[in-house]
Amino acid sequence: MNVKKELGLKIKRLRAKHKLTQEQLAEKIGIATRTLCGIENGENFVKAETLEKIFNIFCITSFELFAFDHVKPQDELVEEIIEDVKKLNNRMKIETAYKFIKALKID
Repeated sequence: MNVKKELGLKIKRLRAKHKLTQEQLAEKIGIATRTLCGIENGENFVKAETLEKIFNIFCITSFELFAFDHVKPQDELVEEIIEDVKKLNNRMKIETAYKFIKALKID
């Protein structure tokens, strides 16, 4: 996992969710737009002071910002699940996965 890329993607999605442009968010957190662009692209890492401002602007905790398991789009998560199930080589594990997924299904 590339932490800089994952964090940058998370910040980018939060910015989009709050309907902010890069320029607007950069101004709110006191950094250059170019710096924010580098952060969102995973080229730069965020300073601690900038992180604190991001927490406050988006009303989130550090845990929420660094919870990368929710970063991926739904279709990508589904594809990963399918690929993982295809790799199972034990009938019992396949049946367990099947039962688990069926138990999650809500009609």
